Amino acid sequence: MNTRYIMGIDNGSQSTKVAIFDLEGNEVAFGSYALKETLTPEPGVVVHPDEDLWDSVYNGIKNCLDKFEGDRSAIEGIGLCTIRCCRVLLKEDGNLAHPVLSWMDARLSRPYEHQDDQVKYVTTTSGYIGLRLTGEYNDTAGNCEVHWPLDWETLDWSENDDVIKANGVTRDMLFNLVKPGEKLGSLRKELAEELDLKEDLPVVATANDKAVEVLGAGISDPHSIMISLGTFISSMVTRDEYFENATNFFPTLASIPHKYVYESNGIRRGLWTVSWFKKLIGEELVTESTKLGISAEDFLNLKAQEVPPGSDGLITMLDWLASPAMPYRKGIMIGFDQRHTRYHIYRSILEAIAFNIKNNIDDMAEEINLDLNEVVVIGGGSKSDVIMQIISDLFGLPVHRRKGNSSACLGAAISVATHLSIYEDFQEAINEMVKNETTFSPSTTNHTFYNEVNNTVVKNVRQHTDNILKLTYPIFN
Repeated sequence: MNTRYIMGIDNGSQSTKVAIFDLEGNEVAFGSYALKETLTPEPGVVVHPDEDLWDSVYNGIKNCLDKFEGDRSAIEGIGLCTIRCCRVLLKEDGNLAHPVLSWMDARLSRPYEHQDDQVKYVTTTSGYIGLRLTGEYNDTAGNCEVHWPLDWETLDWSENDDVIKANGVTRDMLFNLVKPGEKLGSLRKELAEELDLKEDLPVVATANDKAVEVLGAGISDPHSIMISLGTFISSMVTRDEYFENATNFFPTLASIPHKYVYESNGIRRGLWTVSWFKKLIGEELVTESTKLGISAEDFLNLKAQEVPPGSDGLITMLDWLASPAMPYRKGIMIGFDQRHTRYHIYRSILEAIAFNIKNNIDDMAEEINLDLNEVVVIGGGSKSDVIMQIISDLFGLPVHRRKGNSSACLGAAISVATHLSIYEDFQEAINEMVKNETTFSPSTTNHTFYNEVNNTVVKNVRQHTDNILKLTYPIFN
């Protein structure tokens, strides 16, 4: 079986990751390519420059293939996962009419408004990248949710003209839809030749990136939850039924057709806040880590382990990017005294992530009567033993780190394995391809302590700080 391979693409907010797996889910090659910084030419506008998304996918594929020592002709399919909640405007020839709108762009909070007649097509990142890979104007239904005229029953475009119009588009602006696990098209001949891949290589659809992470994390037990520690941090459980009028979570389409993922409220610019802090102390951090011969991240985590739980009273609130509903909110750190170092700040940020997502999960759990028995943490942040242990202590549950560099890459590969009938269905593919790397067990003492801090302090901070921030907002914005 190990002579056959599958490629999975995970096009995220900060980089594109590409992995090649054998049929048992073992990662045999991994590559990545960073995205450029998004552009913010004016408040509320956040766009990806030029063809940056496609460039990152193309170069990520090349980077992965350069590290692959197997037979490229043995790669049997490519699974495509891309950033969700973006909007791509294309000309009639398929080229960009405008820069790709990031999920952080305020215009994504409302339907498309047609203001430029050179825009022929309106699509998602998966439609856009799929077009670049295959030359076909197809997209996955699993990535067309917010302000798209999707019929969730059929996973096709609505047949109601009023629904189409309400979303600001016309039918001829929309790509054709396929379901997750179906074929978007075949890799373009010139790309196959350039990359030394076989002709007619299928490019397989997945869903929105968080749902693909759920698939790759192996979340199928109703008592399991996945926390994704990325630029946007949220948590997800899988369910068979859609939940009407949810108030504390967002029901979204799963990577398995006609199933659903319930996503908790999230943290905007979650792990970005960690990156922000590392840049803040940049040069000195590099100097100190170099002395020890370890990475900057490993050095920070080493120092954070020396800081006691609770960061000696330093409390952080993670509103580095406020939501449109509460634009006055800003990031806050309170409780400084002479004990605190930069490493207290770092640990406090990690604890803030854990507190925030725990409280969001608790809100969702109460609404859907969720009883958890384990947590799976994925994403770049899961590489930190410190935050994994903090989460385990706070939840009082075992916390698992999965093998591999990207759960979304693996989820995309699972979609290919199912499409090619290598496995009977998605569940069999999950059972065979998802593997655990490390499990963190909770400390009873720390669990009691963290919940006291959370219930007594963290949950009450904003009721005091919101009024002050409402006063500063009109002055500084």
